[in-house]
Amino acid sequence: MTAPTELRVSKDRKQLSVTFPGHAPFTFSAEMLRVLSPSAEVQGHSPEQRVTVPGKMHVAISKLEPVGNYAVRITFDDFHDTGIFTWDYFHTLGHEKETRWQSYLDELAEKGLSREK
Repeated sequence: MTAPTELRVSKDRKQLSVTFPGHAPFTFSAEMLRVLSPSAEVQGHSPEQRVTVPGKMHVAISKLEPVGNYAVRITFDDFHDTGIFTWDYFHTLGHEKETRWQSYLDELAEKGLSREK
């Protein structure tokens, strides 16, 4: 996957826009990136181990750090920083954004959890 031409954090630190060459920017909320983090802490080591993360509605992005030429590490203001967001992951997440977000909301409802703290 080609590297994005731009990663832009909004002034309020609540959104990240990722622009790939020849493509409109994908805009992700910090909450979405936090709860769908590719980290083992969230994804587990198998689908059965995946964790539904509640209470992140107000999370913000604290820092972006490049990881080689293939990814970025996002540090959130809740101190989560173990997810390595590859360019492939951003691209996939951008194309599946609505489906993945709805699945997350459905999981919260099924488990009686909330986006609020």
